[in-house]
Amino acid sequence: MKLTPCTIPDLLLIEFNVFSDSRGYFLESYNQKDFHEAGLKAEFIQDNISSSVQGTLRGLHYQLNPYAQGKLVRVTQGAVFDVAVDIRKESPCYGQWVGVELSEENKLALYIPPGFAHGFYVLTPQAQFCYKCTALYNAAADRGIRYDDPEIGIAWPATGGLIISPKDQKHPRLREAENNFIYQP
Repeated sequence: MKLTPCTIPDLLLIEFNVFSDSRGYFLESYNQKDFHEAGLKAEFIQDNISSSVQGTLRGLHYQLNPYAQGKLVRVTQGAVFDVAVDIRKESPCYGQWVGVELSEENKLALYIPPGFAHGFYVLTPQAQFCYKCTALYNAAADRGIRYDDPEIGIAWPATGGLIISPKDQKHPRLREAENNFIYQP
């Protein structure tokens, strides 16, 4: 397994060891000991799976402290353009975003620590998105930021109409969003 910091260093792109033969492949998607030895010491307590059709855009989601979630995200079917936005006040990367393609084919994962808003856009006819979380979902702490906030300027690779939930369409811009994250170097 290889962990590579992204342009926002707290985001980590993860490349797994993949063992392939004529039958297909095998990879170990999570091993606490290996992750800890590699420097990623997050403790995951909830797993989620979503299935979405092409053109779906989910996000940008986060939870307020003390319910903030770190997420280890990957795709087991299809492909998505995955985005994390730094929403930690006073961070040198505040309001900046990183986008990576996660797919069944490339088998990459992304670790997104607490203090980031997260979303993804489905690139293929169907995508199955899996994520491990460091905190349980808490509806009272659930928040979001507009996917199309011009001050963030995410370059979503959308090729047609977007499929977005009514909830996600109502999120405020980053500067108006409730946010209790403080950057701690």
